[in-house]
Amino acid sequence: MGEEKKLTPDPEKVEENEPHGGVCGCICAPINWIKMLAKEMHWSFVFGVLVVYGISQGVGGALARVGTEYYMKDVQKVQPSEAQVYSGITSIPWLVKPIWGLLTDVVPICGYRRRPYFIVSGVLGVVSMLFLSLHKKLHIVLALLSLTAGSAGVAIADVTVDACVAQNSGSHPSLAADMQSLCSLSSSIGALVGFSLSGIFVHLIGPKGVYGLLTIPAILVLSVGLVLKEPHTPNFAYGQVNQKFLDANKAMWKTLKCPDVWRPCLYMYLSFALSLNIYEGMFYWYTDSEAGPSFSQESIGYMLSISSVGSVIGATLYQYGLKDYPFRDLLFWTQLSLGLSGMLDLVLVLRLNLKSGIPDYFFVVIDESISQMTKQLKWMPLLVLSSKLCPKGIEGTFFALLMSIDNAGLLSSSWAGGFLLHITKVTRTQFDNLWLAILVRNILRVSPLCIIFLVPRSDPNVSILPIEVSDTDEGSEVIEHENIELVSLVSNDNGR
Repeated sequence: MGEEKKLTPDPEKVEENEPHGGVCGCICAPINWIKMLAKEMHWSFVFGVLVVYGISQGVGGALARVGTEYYMKDVQKVQPSEAQVYSGITSIPWLVKPIWGLLTDVVPICGYRRRPYFIVSGVLGVVSMLFLSLHKKLHIVLALLSLTAGSAGVAIADVTVDACVAQNSGSHPSLAADMQSLCSLSSSIGALVGFSLSGIFVHLIGPKGVYGLLTIPAILVLSVGLVLKEPHTPNFAYGQVNQKFLDANKAMWKTLKCPDVWRPCLYMYLSFALSLNIYEGMFYWYTDSEAGPSFSQESIGYMLSISSVGSVIGATLYQYGLKDYPFRDLLFWTQLSLGLSGMLDLVLVLRLNLKSGIPDYFFVVIDESISQMTKQLKWMPLLVLSSKLCPKGIEGTFFALLMSIDNAGLLSSSWAGGFLLHITKVTRTQFDNLWLAILVRNILRVSPLCIIFLVPRSDPNVSILPIEVSDTDEGSEVIEHENIELVSLVSNDNGR
């Protein structure tokens, strides 16, 4: 009887676990996956990720990117090398993410650790975007200050959500890759929607009108702060803030001194810094009527939206086929693929695609899609690796530190790319040496393979930190973690 009972499965479990085929399976699989994450870590966590990553960074980020490209080109009328440097300046708030992380971890406002920072983030976004949209001709300095303030708002919201992701990665290590997949997929799908609309909006209402629309994602982020449910801690001893900052810094320094941590951190910085960003030169060439294919605003938006499918494909490939591969092996092949995919830009600029009978628009879409897919496949294991390097107690702060290292690499890449465009004399109307800039960039993209040994060859589903680091006393004393959940606008005592 025991054997018969063992062979007779629960029909409800069979129905729940049995994969559906066809279109129904494609629809049900992601829904069941999201339901699983919501069940394991509460629905409010999933909702918060969708709001910040999907709407603010996905849709809002896509609108901001295309709007800023045309704002710098048509309103401020700057050179591509200058625009490349300015894009680096507006990303500076992402370099100081550890500061935002420390504030959210150890400095509550009015007894709350998370809600006020979401509100501050939303207010910064609303004010900065309104300032840009309502002024006809801003001086470039004021425009950069406003764009940087808006970037700071997005960065603060990102840090707060990252703290939740890192904290849940520690408590649910087997779901760390799933959480990063949720972040990346929601961001990619949001970007797909945002890019699809960006060209149309830029054409209809102009770049400044797009900035006005960007107040909507900022208001939604602000609303997250208003409905966030978290324990209230009255009578907080603000006199202990300095000591808590010192404790957090000690814990971070102790962790960074560990070879298992600083080695992958060094690789992350160099892999981004050496992948020079020359997109502004490519964008000016895309829209040039003589040397380039002269794409319209709508074409640029549609092109980027279709290429965003590459990000979704990359995130899906990682989630369902590559997330269990060792970090070093996966990063080796993605970095190599990134360098090889860059050669498509060279084919495009040299007009070899036309000689083969391939139209510019079709070739650019394929080029951008492959590029986005390889970048996503490189980015996701780095995110999982970063979450694995966070010690208990300062997950949010240390994850923010690791992300700031990545952003420092991206800033170095942007400024070095601007310098490369300058020395190759790529201007608003001169693109004779753009092919040389692309070739130099592609060679540098594969150079990080020489230091791939810095990345651990370990299973992504197990802990990486040594016991003496992961159980650091200083980190565990910095902040007592609480479960963060979002409450609905209609109060419900049952909550769940």
